[in-house]
Amino acid sequence: MKKKYILLTAILGLGLGLASCTDQLNTDKFFKDRMSLEDVFKDEDYSEEWLANAFSYLAGSNADVSSKGHTPFCFADDMYFGDRDNFYRRLKNGDYGEGDQQGPWGACYKGIRQATIFIQNIDINEDFTAEEIADYKAQARFVRAYYYWLLLRKYGPVPLLGDELLDYDEAYEDLARPRNTYDECADYIASEMALAAKDLPLERGALSIARPTRGAALAARAKVLLYAASPINNPRPTDTEKFTDLVDREGKCLIAQEYDETKWARAAAAARDVMELPGKYNGHRYELYHAGFKDVESSPGFPASVKPVDDGDFSTMEWPDGWKGIDPYESYRAIFNGTVAAESNPELIFTRGQNQSTEGISVMVGHQLPRATNGWNTHGLTQKQCDAYYMYNGDDIQGKDHEMPGGDPAERVKGFITDDNKGDYKYCNVATGVSLQYANREPRFYASVAYNGSVWYFLNAEKNEDKGPKQIFYYRGEGNGYINTMFWLRTGIGVMKFVHPDDANDNTSQDDGWTHIRKKAEPAIRYAEVLMIYAEAINELGGSHSIASWNGETTYVLERTEAELKKGIRPIRCRAGIPDYTTEEYGSQALFRKKLKRERQIELMGEGHRYYDLRRWKDAQEEESKPIYGCNAQMTRNDAETFHTPVEIASLPTTFSRKMYFWPISHSELKRNKLLTQNPGWTYND
Repeated sequence: MKKKYILLTAILGLGLGLASCTDQLNTDKFFKDRMSLEDVFKDEDYSEEWLANAFSYLAGSNADVSSKGHTPFCFADDMYFGDRDNFYRRLKNGDYGEGDQQGPWGACYKGIRQATIFIQNIDINEDFTAEEIADYKAQARFVRAYYYWLLLRKYGPVPLLGDELLDYDEAYEDLARPRNTYDECADYIASEMALAAKDLPLERGALSIARPTRGAALAARAKVLLYAASPINNPRPTDTEKFTDLVDREGKCLIAQEYDETKWARAAAAARDVMELPGKYNGHRYELYHAGFKDVESSPGFPASVKPVDDGDFSTMEWPDGWKGIDPYESYRAIFNGTVAAESNPELIFTRGQNQSTEGISVMVGHQLPRATNGWNTHGLTQKQCDAYYMYNGDDIQGKDHEMPGGDPAERVKGFITDDNKGDYKYCNVATGVSLQYANREPRFYASVAYNGSVWYFLNAEKNEDKGPKQIFYYRGEGNGYINTMFWLRTGIGVMKFVHPDDANDNTSQDDGWTHIRKKAEPAIRYAEVLMIYAEAINELGGSHSIASWNGETTYVLERTEAELKKGIRPIRCRAGIPDYTTEEYGSQALFRKKLKRERQIELMGEGHRYYDLRRWKDAQEEESKPIYGCNAQMTRNDAETFHTPVEIASLPTTFSRKMYFWPISHSELKRNKLLTQNPGWTYND
């Protein structure tokens, strides 16, 4: 058996995608000389190894949630990384090109080819039952479609191969394939996901949690259709920017030029398909995770619950209709920091598990942790992201975006938490010495933001004296503040999301694989996102639409009503511990759209969405051109009030040009495939 795996590893180690035709020729020759595909797929072990390899390309540069080494993490308008300043500035200024961050193109097409070969050959295996073969083929179909989704999201329209396996005995010019249109790509992915869903199970066991379920296929389908309905590919009649110059070699435009409201209805129906899947949560397959209310601290790092405001609505009902009996802070925090296992999380729909590569979540947390535990102390949040979080009662923070045009003209709150006034701030567990700007904020703020003076625990540190709780300040001259190296937060605002009280990064952690940082399952798709997809799509409807479900067993009648909007938003707000939207906000399409965008910015922060959301909405031109503000990190504790007076951060420049809506296709790939065309704004000379 060992020899089998050595041989197969040698086979699969060679390139298998469009991005490396030479490697593929060598691989095909290896098969002809040493081993046939029939030999591989008649063998149970080889077959399973082949499928595992098809999934392996989801790691590395294709991870949905990862540290700074892979796009799109940390360079929209919400987050940043400070330990590679030149790299960050290049990304923010669009000073990158055809040779940068190109891992996904080659990896995706290699995975696509692997999956296609599996689909076409697994039926000859006699060791598996018919049900097992159907499941395996559905898994391969899912991952093949998911690779196309990752390509579409980053590069825009790409060549679709379907079930075609190119004959590498042909000349290179005969292998060339043009880009399909955006709609063709989206429709293909959606149809493949629906086909995969038919044979995928509703749930997986703990040992196969990273393999797709029916819900994963349907949720991915909803994401794809949402993007296809968004302004980047569905311009409203008033839009002046329509990407008429994204064309193929024949001059055919690859991006839709006319508005089609039906696209929003299809996206809403696709989200509804996930919402209607049967299961144990009041008859549904998924629900938002919630943690129980606790009157006292249960253990270090798990404080007593803070009761949300009495809003006369959520406060009157038990979960899932209200927040009585739950802890909104822990309910949100626990789904990211490793407290809840993937198989026990009722809202986790698709994940790679803990296999996110060398730039995975553990590495990300290592860059978030302060110097007090030998963390890199470089991943941080912008003032804009910090301001986006609501107050405990759903109001905006006073002085929100005060420094920017259109921001709240009111001055920001002055003063600090003291022993004398701490009792006045009952909606938070904030320690003394913390700015009042950080007091009485919504629970997601405290689960996500490492503000100046926040408490860390480091319970997994090797040395007892390094263990918390420790209050960390970012004032200049203090251990975690400004220093003349890379290890300081440019905005004086860090990232707490994904951090568990156990997490530490003492002297040995980096050398032994970040083992003192608790493992966390990647939240590639979770139910909160599906709910917001439904709300966003429903909000854009101006009429009534009848759309068949994914399997044709029912028909949804979809129209914009307050009741339908609430299906998507109320669970999010309830779990967050803040009041529902107002009647006015539900009643106005424009107001609701603005609120929904902000809800995604908050709820999905750090999960790889913001960069692409700004692009699909065509908001990046405005939002990513605004200056980045943060605390004045040059100030010492003696100038604490000045430290908390936001300033423009010169080391975090901002600009946006039209070409940055889509990533450039690599020069080498354009040379190989003469029918490919480059994205607008990126130069390529034959």
